[in-house]
Amino acid sequence: MLPEGIVQKMLQNDPYSQWLGVKIDSVKKGEVIVSLSVKPAMLNGFSIAHGGITYALSDSCLAFSANSYGQQAVSIETSISHIAPVFENDMLQTRVKEISRTNKIGIYHIDIVNQHEVVVSNFKGTVFFKKEAWS
Repeated sequence: MLPEGIVQKMLQNDPYSQWLGVKIDSVKKGEVIVSLSVKPAMLNGFSIAHGGITYALSDSCLAFSANSYGQQAVSIETSISHIAPVFENDMLQTRVKEISRTNKIGIYHIDIVNQHEVVVSNFKGTVFFKKEAWS
């Protein structure tokens, strides 16, 4: 299965990413760029985006990027640093870099930038590649 088909299949079966309004901007093996627009329901009591929003966008990016090779992958460790506040109507987009990929483990770094190209978060994700392939 081609990377685009894998990512589309994953998104179709991912109600949480759909609820977030995640859009697929580009697909390459190991590098799937995704974005979303921050809605009022995503804000916390400080009128900034809840940290879970950038975390979830990064996590979706990780899943799509790692699985794009055709081998099923699941996250085994993740962490995020929130660098700048995110506001209602901000447009967020991922910047992903595959740091390492073996037949069992992959490590990815994902920055999220806003519409002004300001980095708002840094995410590190480690995945385990299962034996199952996408079909």
